[in-house]
Amino acid sequence: MRTDFQHVLINFEAGVLTIIMNRPTVLNAFNELMIQEMTEVVEAAAQDETIRCVILTGAGRAFGAGQDLSAFAGEPSANDSEAAQEHLAAYHRLINSILQLPQPIIAAIHGVATGISLNIALACDLRIAADNARLSEAFARIGLVPDGGGAYFLTRLLGAGKALELALLAEEISGTEAARIGLVTSSVPQSGLEETVRALALRLAHGPTRTYGLIKKLFQEAQDKDLAAVLQLEGKYQSMAIETADHREGVQAFMQKRPPKYSGK
Repeated sequence: MRTDFQHVLINFEAGVLTIIMNRPTVLNAFNELMIQEMTEVVEAAAQDETIRCVILTGAGRAFGAGQDLSAFAGEPSANDSEAAQEHLAAYHRLINSILQLPQPIIAAIHGVATGISLNIALACDLRIAADNARLSEAFARIGLVPDGGGAYFLTRLLGAGKALELALLAEEISGTEAARIGLVTSSVPQSGLEETVRALALRLAHGPTRTYGLIKKLFQEAQDKDLAAVLQLEGKYQSMAIETADHREGVQAFMQKRPPKYSGK
């Protein structure tokens, strides 16, 4: 994986890849290049078996301020609708690459997390927010509908009523409130965010990584299925899990009354 990105910083240590959105002077607002670089990093991570867990966060004072609107500040044109679809297609590729990542991915949220930046965090498997983070589905403030999968993620995490409330009112909520309603996994003091996320990432990095990927697939596919279909899916993925070296190691460790040493294979 290359490291010479303009708007993304990466760090790899102890099986954990940290991806840092790096436009701090504009609170990590997305431009076209940062979308491209983020997608490249995530897609490369998916192919790297040495990476056992991924952290996504932002540089400086914020997780991310959404789309950089300066790119859309000009006069309307006849091609705006077509350009918007091309723009969204780039975000959709990034969202799908996060969802399809075989490794667990954790969003570490501090400061502002608004608009598309928030919805990218919602695509992650786990979200840890600083208690004073400020999260918002801000699209309605500028006359837009939530994109980047916002309607999909919000309704599944919160239910239709609360999801619609956040989208219509576009109000900021704190990290503490986000944890209370289930939008994020947990909320911790700002001073402990990095340590908490790092400990969680290391825990996952030492776990049965391939099985985590199968669990992710099972839960994603189960969301729109009835029980009979889910039972078939779990049979499919359990058959795959039982063939892993980590399953064998887990059983042996249990029988020998020792901690397992998972290889991610």
